[in-house]
Amino acid sequence: MADLTTNYLGLTLRNPFVASSSPLTQRIASAVQLDEAGIGAIILPSLFEEQIIRESLKLDADLERGAGFYAEALSYFPDYGQYSIGTDSYLENVHKIKEAVSVPVLGSLNGVTPGGWVGYAKEIEDAGADALELNLYDIPTDPEMNAAELEERHIKLVRDVRQQVKIPVAVKLSPFYTALPNFTQKLVDAGADGLVLFNRFYQPDFDLDELEVVPNLVLSSSNELRLPLRWIAILHGRVQADFALTSGVHTAQDVIKAMMAGARAVTVASELLTNGVGRVPEILAEIDTWMGNNDYESIVQMQGSMSQLAVGDPNAFERANYMQVLSSY
Repeated sequence: MADLTTNYLGLTLRNPFVASSSPLTQRIASAVQLDEAGIGAIILPSLFEEQIIRESLKLDADLERGAGFYAEALSYFPDYGQYSIGTDSYLENVHKIKEAVSVPVLGSLNGVTPGGWVGYAKEIEDAGADALELNLYDIPTDPEMNAAELEERHIKLVRDVRQQVKIPVAVKLSPFYTALPNFTQKLVDAGADGLVLFNRFYQPDFDLDELEVVPNLVLSSSNELRLPLRWIAILHGRVQADFALTSGVHTAQDVIKAMMAGARAVTVASELLTNGVGRVPEILAEIDTWMGNNDYESIVQMQGSMSQLAVGDPNAFERANYMQVLSSY
């Protein structure tokens, strides 16, 4: 049997197949099922910056109500630090899932602006998380904000989170940066241990009957693998970080391709939501069979073997490949 062990964020995983944040990783029972099915690690759903800010503002309003009318009412208010602002249930869930499973558990923060809320990174660490995934889900809409300003805001956020925790930190990115290799290097310099490529934006849709903008969740397909596959292959060996590939992982072949590009792990949600936890042992068995048939003894042996620095034709990842694809149709 092939050795599927991989090292991601300084954590030894029994295999590179990681359950990404989804309803399956939110519930203790399904997290245990994932563990028993052979998953390599579990990423919990995100604690959102907007959620924390909204609850904080509500708390402020509740505490201040009536204070302007009765000066003595100020003495009724305990210290703000004694109040829960809605994160207790999240932190409790981190602790319970960590206690219930045998594999590493990663907490997740979703935000885009530096601020006091990053202190929750420390609370997630204290709740027992083995690592933290920082999800930079940002939609810039201001024409006055340039790329440098946006990137600096994100870099400062990573630096602030890094100062809060000792556990490893991975940053989950979108592909929409003007100079991705330079930006990823700056994130690593700011303290990121790993990079997760790429965040999958859920695009809104238009309801033509109600004339409203509505949310629309569309699960991924294997066709979406190519974008993160290409960029991990380009960045592997150039940016010293542990890469995880997300978006489009549905089959054993998808996992193998990710490893060859240079990923240490893949994170999967859509395939498990669509076809169930039973896909975990099926895909792992298929990986093992493929490795045996192709004389691979370990996952580590194949990692980065088809990165841009390793292949015979590096231009395959660059602009020249575009002309070849068009002429081949």
